[in-house]
Amino acid sequence: MYDPSAKDKKQIWLQIAKFKPKTPLAGDIMLKLIFTMPRPKSHFRTGKFKHILKDGYEHIINHTFKPDIDNLVKLIADTIQGQDRMIVDDSQICRLQAEKVYGDPPMTEVIIEELP
Repeated sequence: MYDPSAKDKKQIWLQIAKFKPKTPLAGDIMLKLIFTMPRPKSHFRTGKFKHILKDGYEHIINHTFKPDIDNLVKLIADTIQGQDRMIVDDSQICRLQAEKVYGDPPMTEVIIEELP
């Protein structure tokens, strides 16, 4: 079966593999994700002030456009599960906190906690 996100998963794994535990976590998991997305050019002024946000845009923090947050969560959950990964299976995730916000630099923060 073809997985169109296989390349993305590989790139993500290359970034987070250095943080993997010796053995995948097998207990109940809380997953926290913060997806920091770049602002579109339309939020900025033009010309020599192109690095300055337009008036009123400094209060826009939440990213409400594609990609959908559920698809981003699924991509990360699929990437961190399996043998020699972070967790045994994504079905272990029983608490989830995810947000998409504008920021610089664009990045994804992944916090995995084993619950008591």
